[in-house]
Amino acid sequence: MPIYEYIAVSPEEGCRICLRGFELRRPVTRPALEKCPLCRKPVKKVISRINTPKVSKPMSVSDAKKAGFTVLERRDKGVYEKL
Repeated sequence: MPIYEYIAVSPEEGCRICLRGFELRRPVTRPALEKCPLCRKPVKKVISRINTPKVSKPMSVSDAKKAGFTVLERRDKGVYEKL
């Protein structure tokens, strides 16, 4: 289930939770939350950054094999050989 972030629509209204913003795990099939579950004031969904792994350098053939990947090398058009 993805994690969604919500924050209060107006900074003057809301409880301490929705004024700061909160995260909520919800199924993708459910509609976006419109009210704070605690104070019932309007909230909006915030676009957050995604978590992606950082690769500092390309993997070597030996590193890829240690990680469990199958390494193939192109020999001809449409022909690959397992290393």
